[in-house]
Amino acid sequence: MSGPASIPPSRALSHPAGDRDRSTAKAFAVSRPGLVAVAVMLGAQWTSEAADVVLDHRLDAYGVRPHVLVGLRGIVFAPFLHGGFGHLIGNTLPFAVLGALVALGGLRQFLSVTLIVGVVSGLGMWIFGSSNEVHIGASGLVLGYLAYLLVRGVFARNIRQILLGIVVAFFYGGLLWGVLPTGRGISWEGHLFGVVGGTAAAKATFSSPKPRRGAVIGPTDDPR
Repeated sequence: MSGPASIPPSRALSHPAGDRDRSTAKAFAVSRPGLVAVAVMLGAQWTSEAADVVLDHRLDAYGVRPHVLVGLRGIVFAPFLHGGFGHLIGNTLPFAVLGALVALGGLRQFLSVTLIVGVVSGLGMWIFGSSNEVHIGASGLVLGYLAYLLVRGVFARNIRQILLGIVVAFFYGGLLWGVLPTGRGISWEGHLFGVVGGTAAAKATFSSPKPRRGAVIGPTDDPR
């Protein structure tokens, strides 16, 4: 009597290294469009600031002008405008790092977070900002990305994201002081409502919908 046919080891055993490579490739494929979007936004910020210098800073008028209807256009344009290259340089690294961390979740996630943060931050500046100021800069988005990364692990109930949030807080948590009205020329309203927008984006993205009253949760097959 012959025994059971043996399975060649090459077929019976999995290859962890190959599995890891495939997982890494898949993760990169998901995140790559979002990372490209971050790079495109950074490129647009630097290009617009160079153009603004050539035009004697006339583009800054397209920022958020509080309490004026036309000032609402700044919700779109303000993140791409800065008060000089010093202002832009100060925002570039945190925007790149925090934006990239958000973009690791994919293009759709990055765009949805950016949209929510941009609208909430922009409206906050338009409603509560001083009428004699024009608000410009990407710091509202930066604070929104920071808040999103800090709290999304709580909403997602994901320990790895919570740990990442702790690491992010260690390096960039000091930016949260920007929500305080510390001095003239600082758009603390944009910072504050950027944080509000980032928190709202995390809740909208990861909060599980509450089950309807009377809804059956779990398997519905009757074992009898």
